Amino acid sequence: MTYKHAHYGERIGSYMGEPIFALIDAPEGRFVFDRLARYVDDGYPLDQLSRGEVMSPAGVVYRLAD
Repeated sequence: MTYKHAHYGERIGSYMGEPIFALIDAPEGRFVFDRLARYVDDGYPLDQLSRGEVMSPAGVVYRLAD
């Protein structure tokens, strides 16, 4: 997940070589870091996501802020 016109908050870590940000302000809304997805059979199945969640290619899950 990369947003062209987004503001990325504080970097709070990294996973699989990709940064983890505390929050992402994007045109679609404000997303906050929630968790790391489970790696299954060479990927991150999208069925791990709930409504209002997005995942980066590296399996970092963000949820829409309240």
